[in-house]
Amino acid sequence: MKNRYKILIHLLFWIYMLNQAFFPVYLNKIDTKYLQDYIYLKDIFITTLLNIFVFYTIYYIIPNFLKFSHKWYVFPFIILLAFLLSAIRLPIEIAYWKYIIKMPASELQFQYEWFWATLKYTVIISIYAMLIRFSIDWFESQKYKDELIKQQQASEIALLRSQVNPHFLFNTLNNIYSLVYNKSDEAPEAVMKLSSIMRYMLYDSNADFVPIIKEIEYLSSFIELQQLRITQKGFVEIKVFGSMENLTIAPMLLIPFVENAFKHGEKNHEPGIIIHLNLNEGKLVFSVENFVKSIHPATTEESGGFGLHNIKRRLGLLYPGRHELKIGTDGEKHKIELTIIN
Repeated sequence: MKNRYKILIHLLFWIYMLNQAFFPVYLNKIDTKYLQDYIYLKDIFITTLLNIFVFYTIYYIIPNFLKFSHKWYVFPFIILLAFLLSAIRLPIEIAYWKYIIKMPASELQFQYEWFWATLKYTVIISIYAMLIRFSIDWFESQKYKDELIKQQQASEIALLRSQVNPHFLFNTLNNIYSLVYNKSDEAPEAVMKLSSIMRYMLYDSNADFVPIIKEIEYLSSFIELQQLRITQKGFVEIKVFGSMENLTIAPMLLIPFVENAFKHGEKNHEPGIIIHLNLNEGKLVFSVENFVKSIHPATTEESGGFGLHNIKRRLGLLYPGRHELKIGTDGEKHKIELTIIN
């Protein structure tokens, strides 16, 4: 908590205490003789000063005392401290009235009721001091924990993102190697596509979020690169619905689902992979369907791949409470559907 907010809390507390002291005056519930010669005002003055002394003694001593390992004697210590502060406070108050205000000695005859009244005020002020101190400390502790969680989440996201790049690059280089090895005329085009993809991975994917249009261009380049190895020209159907204006997404979030469809999908269909992206009023619905191989069921948990656990973890960090991921197989089709609310 910033220092100015702490000062404001303390200032509001003392305004509240002064308001409580003047409350009988507001209601005309005070004997008029106490208003003569500003007696009541002088009483408020010394009481407030002593309250400040008690408040900040408790405010700074008790939290530091609680840092010790043995906590069992905290309660007796608080009681002893309250009696000690009362024993210090009462003589100061009597000396104030006797030597500064010059009150007659006959009116300052010591009575035990004074000590118990002083103890009562000391306990009340001590409780206020502990409540305010513990509240401020709790808020600062909570803020510190939130910052640690955010830093941890940022580190996890960076780690998860770093796991995507080498895996994708490894597969893509294998594909290009295969084209070059077979002396395919499509190898130069594949290199250009890879250049476009690498540009996105190096410069754009370092941001937390990118415009959705850049992610779609990246997906398109990836799909075109993959289709260089496939004879069917209409193997992939990709459609985008809605407006992409002002919409953003975490970079490389959608690629694992498309990569999984190419890796595990049956190739003897047209279209073999159906990709739909629906954008509507800040809501993104991304679906990928592919035909299932009879001997290798589609899965995002393949060894060496960007597993389903990592995908879910990244979604949970980036879109907590704002996403839904459905994965399932219906007959001969495997389908994922990801919904994100921006």
